[in-house]
Amino acid sequence: MTRGPWARRISATAVSVAALAALAAPAQAATTSETTATASSTKVDYATWQKDCQTVMDQALPYLKQRIAAPKPGEKQAIVFDIDNTTLETDFGFSYPQPANKPVLNVAQYAQEHGVSLFFVTARPGIIYLPTEYNLEHDGYDVSGLYVRGLFDLFKDVGAYKTAQRVDIENHGYTIIANIGNSATDFSGGHAEKTFKLPDYNGQLS
Repeated sequence: MTRGPWARRISATAVSVAALAALAAPAQAATTSETTATASSTKVDYATWQKDCQTVMDQALPYLKQRIAAPKPGEKQAIVFDIDNTTLETDFGFSYPQPANKPVLNVAQYAQEHGVSLFFVTARPGIIYLPTEYNLEHDGYDVSGLYVRGLFDLFKDVGAYKTAQRVDIENHGYTIIANIGNSATDFSGGHAEKTFKLPDYNGQLS
């Protein structure tokens, strides 16, 4: 779902209340075992999370530098990002706008500076499209497209919903050279050349 005329009619007060409520609610989390970090029975601390995110982005950046430097003829390159605990510090950012997840932001900024379009596919509801878009742009992300869940999407499987959004991006002529997220639902269904999974510590992070 992209922004519709209804979104612009939401009052600033309603948007703020909806944003705070939605940001406090955890998104559907995966329960698969982590390959990038060791799961713990206690809540992961911020320093560990940042270190583990950096480890994954240290793998992503060399690939992206090589891939961006060798585009196919007529290719429009794109990267798809999840939002909560991927591009933004949802479980650690206790203010609005929420801070960017810096290891991911650094990779995103390299890509956007080299002509790659950034798309954001999230399970967040459409009611907070505008505050989410503002948050991303405030933190330094160039938003080429933001996909949020409409009313009927809320009743669909999250993985299937996110796959459909990547298909839509491809249908607009883009090649998704990388897909970056922290949940299994961010990657199911394919439609990306390469994936990079950030830790969610067996569902601790949304």
